[in-house]
Amino acid sequence: MGLNLFSNKSKKTEEQDTDVLLKENILLNLPKMDKYDAIRFAGELLVKSGCVEKPYIEAMIEREDDLTTYIGSGVAIPHGVGKAKEYIKKSGIVILQFPEGIDFNGDKAYLVIGIAGKADKHLNILANIATIIGEDEEKLNELIKTKDVDFVYSTFTA
Repeated sequence: MGLNLFSNKSKKTEEQDTDVLLKENILLNLPKMDKYDAIRFAGELLVKSGCVEKPYIEAMIEREDDLTTYIGSGVAIPHGVGKAKEYIKKSGIVILQFPEGIDFNGDKAYLVIGIAGKADKHLNILANIATIIGEDEEKLNELIKTKDVDFVYSTFTA
C-alpha cells in the first residue's frame, strides 16, 4: 500500500492541482530499447503532461551519467537534479514497463519510473516509490508482468 502521494483523494493544495500519476502515463509491455531512449521517453511523457519543460529531459540524462538511477529490484527512477528544478512546472510521475528489461550498466530495469518533484515533493515521491516496491516482492513481480494499467494505477495510488 502506498502513501497516497500519487492521487488527489486527499484535500488539494495550491501546488497540487492535478494528480501526480495519471493513467495515461502508465505504459505497459514496451519494446526493449537502450536506457537513454527509455529515459528520454519518460521525459517526453512528463513534458506532454505539462509537468516539466523540455530541458528537464537532458537533466535526466545528465543525472544518469553522474550516478545510475537504477535502484534495484528491477526498477530505475530517472529524474533531473540541481538546476533541473527550474524546469519543473508541477509534480508528476510516469511508469514505463519493459518486460524484456532495460540494461542499466549490467542491471535490468523492468520498470522505469520517471519523476519530477516540485519543491520538496521530490524526496517524498522517491520515498513512496521505494515503499511500494520494497513492501511486497510478489506485487513487484506482478507490476513487472501485468498488462493491466488499472492494477498499476491502484498499486501506486492506494
